Amino acid sequence: MRCTEEGTAGRKCAATRRARLLDRVVGLLSSSAALRRAIRLKKQSQTTRAFALFAFAADAGIAEAAYEVGRCYLEGSGVPLSVTESARWLTRAAALEHVEAQWLLAALHIHGVGAGADPQALAGEPTSANLFPAKQAPAPDFVAAEKWARRAAERGSADGQAVLAYILTSGPESMRNPEEAHAWYKRAAEAGCPQGALGYAQSLARSVKDEEGRRRVVENLRRAAQAGLAPAIHLLGVMTEHGCGTERDPAAAAELYRQAAAKNNRSGQANWGRMLMQGLGVEPNPAEGESWLRRAALAGDPDAAALVGDLYAKGGALPPNHAEAAIWFRRAAEAGHQTAARALGLLYLTGAGVACDPKEAASWLRIAADGGDAQARVDLANLLLRGFGDGRAEDLTDARHWLEQAAAAGNLVAALNYGLCLAEGAGVERDERQAVRYLRRAADGVANAQYWYGRMLVDGRGTEANAEAGRAWIARAAAVGIADAEAALAEMMVNGRGGPRDHLAAAALFEKAAGKGHVGAMYALGVLSDGGHDVPTDPLVAQHWFRAAAERGHSEAQKMLGRYLARGLAGERDLEAARLWLGRASARVLADAGLDLASKQFVPPTQSSERMRRPIHLAKL
Repeated sequence: MRCTEEGTAGRKCAATRRARLLDRVVGLLSSSAALRRAIRLKKQSQTTRAFALFAFAADAGIAEAAYEVGRCYLEGSGVPLSVTESARWLTRAAALEHVEAQWLLAALHIHGVGAGADPQALAGEPTSANLFPAKQAPAPDFVAAEKWARRAAERGSADGQAVLAYILTSGPESMRNPEEAHAWYKRAAEAGCPQGALGYAQSLARSVKDEEGRRRVVENLRRAAQAGLAPAIHLLGVMTEHGCGTERDPAAAAELYRQAAAKNNRSGQANWGRMLMQGLGVEPNPAEGESWLRRAALAGDPDAAALVGDLYAKGGALPPNHAEAAIWFRRAAEAGHQTAARALGLLYLTGAGVACDPKEAASWLRIAADGGDAQARVDLANLLLRGFGDGRAEDLTDARHWLEQAAAAGNLVAALNYGLCLAEGAGVERDERQAVRYLRRAADGVANAQYWYGRMLVDGRGTEANAEAGRAWIARAAAVGIADAEAALAEMMVNGRGGPRDHLAAAALFEKAAGKGHVGAMYALGVLSDGGHDVPTDPLVAQHWFRAAAERGHSEAQKMLGRYLARGLAGERDLEAARLWLGRASARVLADAGLDLASKQFVPPTQSSERMRRPIHLAKL
């Protein structure tokens, strides 16, 4: 048995020696014969022997052999992979007018030959998706690429035409020529080049305006997709999902997205994840959908990162996780996603998942606003008018312009805020007549605007005073729980402005507003319970509300609490505490402490004096 095995091995060694001897003999006889034998050996997967013969023929100046040597180095076939050596041999072949070498060399220059190109990314068949990389290597040489691609294209190479069109479309601005690129893409597509069909479809999509043109886009995408090009498969899915140039078919679109995702197309992964999350054309599978969205986001797809951020921000079966949402929104925003930048800005504005930081919020909102996000512009305008920004003089001008623009477009909250700016002269010249016009427009749909418009009518600012109409508008805002409106309506009921007096109803409204933290309403409740109004006098209740308002900085309430404590009007006499509260309220504490309590006056929380002390608060979106 052993002898038999040794005999078999010996015969194999002898056969190998004879084959290699034959290779040398063939090489000595003719470089053309060496090339032909090398091609046969390559087909038989005997790559090492084939390479030696290709190199022999290439040294003899045969263009085809130099091209094959370049391919061997590019693919690591029979020789260690070397992009630099590949480019060197392909250059020799290209100079000898080898068309295939010319377009392939152009593609290598696009990748950045000798400038950090990734050998693994360049290995394999360059007519696949590698030809037009989604992420190019550093320092591509478009000048050299254009030279070789044009020579190949003009000699009829469809691949060369596709590469040249790509350069004219995506190269440096100075080299771009969309019209010429469109013509080359068309020729490449008509010659059956998949990359040409993909490029032609994308070029067509930029200009078509009718259904016939969109059908041509789909037709070319389908040709490229049939060749396995992942970008074409994904784009065909987009067209199919929206019924653009083809019948709308969510199930077919989902399948196309799945195929593109399996080929590591990040946009395909993002859309396949979205379809799974929403159950569009496929059975819902949120867990798998989120997994695909994460893969796409980690691969750099900003839309996917924004969607993952939305998932965490909204929660669902679990409570929202704003900290995690902020991470994904930041990833998307840093990649230029405007909606994610706005979402991240709002997280910083509210302190959800991140530290509350209005200036940081303003910086992210500015990114979205500069990108054209109309809602972000309104949000940013609100912040700028409150003093949060870079301190630039043009900030207030921008804010006014954005609010005015949004208001003109029908944004009622923007109309409210712009009206408030005009009313108070915040960032614009005070114009109360214009303010009334904008506030009236916003009042049709925004409760805060109803309150402010009512206030303008009651005070006669920018319009003829009309307490009755103003009270009606304020009542509408109070009915939906606006604390300022509840306090303002209650004050009017106490004083009988714009309608009948009703102290009991006023007390109920003040309590509602006080429960929402309205300090003026707390003080007013103390005054009502102190006596002299149509509600039961109760010093304990009065002192409770005076204390609540005093602790929140209301100066009149601090005075009243000090006096209550100094005289023990609620049964508790505490001179030290009285001095403390009176000292906070006024420098003339000793004189004020001796005043007769009966001389106090009801100070409505919405009178002009109180209004001027309170800062303007723009409505939140």
